[in-house]
Amino acid sequence: MPDIESRTAGQQPRSNAWQSAITVVQEAEPPFIPAGAHAMTIIVEFPPGDPGTPPHRHSGPAFGYVLDGEMVFELEGEPARVVRAGEAFWEPGGDVIHYQDGNNRDDVPVRFTVTMFCEPGKPMLTLVDAEELVQRENRRAPGTN
Repeated sequence: MPDIESRTAGQQPRSNAWQSAITVVQEAEPPFIPAGAHAMTIIVEFPPGDPGTPPHRHSGPAFGYVLDGEMVFELEGEPARVVRAGEAFWEPGGDVIHYQDGNNRDDVPVRFTVTMFCEPGKPMLTLVDAEELVQRENRRAPGTN
């Protein structure tokens, strides 16, 4: 079977749509990716008003995109912010607490996708216990719960 290049050599594209088909929604300096990491893409769905995952951390960086609704997003050292459908977010992973990823709305669900790089032999998500939250409360941005 001939390869694609030889079958299309010299032919004009059927459409020029590819030239404007990409929209950049987020750019980030390359974060640390653990050696031997594997990538995992998940979809998270929370019902209206759901507070989301308890405070946690990831073993490697995570990149996300809100598909529907609005998510409250808060990382250690940063104020909470709302990420709406069509917007992206990311976190470096490692020793950074992810405080909030819940639904900002009480009338519609939130649905987002996350691609994360997981350190070998470690879970993709580790909950943070109450004692550690107290020890690190000075690292949380002012004005958050």
